[in-house]
Amino acid sequence: MANTKSAKKAARQSEDRRVRNMHYKQTMRTKVKKVRQAVEAGDNTTAQTALGDAARYIDHVASKGVIQQRTTSRKISRLSKAVHGLA
Repeated sequence: MANTKSAKKAARQSEDRRVRNMHYKQTMRTKVKKVRQAVEAGDNTTAQTALGDAARYIDHVASKGVIQQRTTSRKISRLSKAVHGLA
């Protein structure tokens, strides 16, 4: 338990960041899932649109430091490969 004023503030900030990061990750997972569902359904136009949306959001999450750049590149690469496999 935090005792000093600065430690209490750090604990508050840490909790705020944790909640924010969870939101970023959950939204990212949802966008990735939409791409995967479109690929499985064979819907190329929806998959292309969802891929663009997901790639932008994944880059945004990486810019916030929530996920590493390697993870970003890997996720976008795998999604792109799946979508372009439809064509």
